[in-house]
Amino acid sequence: MFRLTRPVFQALKTSTGITGLKVHQSPLSELANTYQSTLSALSALPSSSVYRQGTEALTQRKLNIVQKAQGDISEAEKELDEGHIEESLEIAQDELQLVSKMAEWKAWEPLEEKPEPGQWEYAGKTATVSSS
Repeated sequence: MFRLTRPVFQALKTSTGITGLKVHQSPLSELANTYQSTLSALSALPSSSVYRQGTEALTQRKLNIVQKAQGDISEAEKELDEGHIEESLEIAQDELQLVSKMAEWKAWEPLEEKPEPGQWEYAGKTATVSSS
């Protein structure tokens, strides 16, 4: 009996079943490259940036999953838990674009203007703003 292996199935896959999301022929290598690019771009942000710390940790975790999968797309999809591998690739590309925007916005810097009184109060709780 003929059994389709995942790489063969990916080559024969014609649709993700999601409108506008095309099948990628080599998603794992592209995903690993995108994660590497994101980690490289994050190194331009200050190491004290909370965004950099969180995104670096998450991206490194995802890169480890992709590398551990050793070409097994279904294993990577299962471990990443983001749906189709093409969806994971789209998420990774969006994050890479966000890194450059965060660098442009310098989100780690203190606010230019003091917030209005009560601006950071939600459901009766006051959030504190640190100006480090």
